[in-house]
Amino acid sequence: MSVGYGMMRGVTGRLMLLDTASLYFRAYFGVPDSVKAPDGTPVNAVRGLLDFIDRLVKDHRPDALVACMDADWRPQWRVDLIPSYKAHRVAEEHEVGPDEEVVPDTLSPQVPVIEAVLDALGIARVGVEGYEADDVIGTFTARAKGPVDIVTGDRDLYQLVDDARGIRVLYPLKGVGTLQLTDEAWLREKYGVDGPGYADLALLRGDPSDGLPGVPGIGEKTAAKLLTEFGDLAGIMAAVDDPKAKLTPAQRKRLDESRPYVAVAPTVVRVAGDVPLPDVDTTLPRIPRDPAALQGLAERWGLGGSLQRLLTTLAV
Repeated sequence: MSVGYGMMRGVTGRLMLLDTASLYFRAYFGVPDSVKAPDGTPVNAVRGLLDFIDRLVKDHRPDALVACMDADWRPQWRVDLIPSYKAHRVAEEHEVGPDEEVVPDTLSPQVPVIEAVLDALGIARVGVEGYEADDVIGTFTARAKGPVDIVTGDRDLYQLVDDARGIRVLYPLKGVGTLQLTDEAWLREKYGVDGPGYADLALLRGDPSDGLPGVPGIGEKTAAKLLTEFGDLAGIMAAVDDPKAKLTPAQRKRLDESRPYVAVAPTVVRVAGDVPLPDVDTTLPRIPRDPAALQGLAERWGLGGSLQRLLTTLAV
């Protein structure tokens, strides 16, 4: 029997980690908002996420499952290093506690419902104050004793891919019916790098969707070429100081001028691996933890076939 990864008792089964917000955003945009509760409230994200989880469990049969949450989608320690980090997504700033993220009006009210349903099912749900879901995923991955499937629509997590440890990313292309299975061979084919190399590539290239400026004039192809030539970010920066290193004058100048950014960006781009995780039992539940609460949620929100299919899949 597999026990909770948070408890860290030698677990060897397959662990599946969900980047929950990334998946319910996809569900929200992928399922029509005509999917409503009896009172007319849209529940497309709730139903869509349940369908996703059903499909994932059916197809990949994990022994353990954690829905990883963003307790803080824009941690202050990242913003202190790069103030533009996710700045364009801020709906409202708060003196105390996390800033509010721009979220579609009809999605926000569905998030507490998603949380309540996961809790009643008994699916472990973990968010840690001051950290993003990515960091929770990074820490569970670092501690895992067996293979790990990370399900996310966020390419940042490619940095965790590690064939030797059986860590791969399942990236939804269309719903979750079509998943791109991201391993080292796929990364090398597409980007010319391995998992850790992807973090360096992302940092050099920049990422407008996260407000990361990158090094001006260094796009994806140049970044991949530099990483192939010099090994990693430290190797590239050492080459800037070596007059014999094969860098064009423009590259040398741009990298040299970007030293302040390059000094802090790794902390921002790399996911944390040392988040203080709570003790949770991550075993995939066979039966709901709170059947009465689940029944109430199913009726109140009209979760119908989506919930029923998932319960059938979990019971197998």
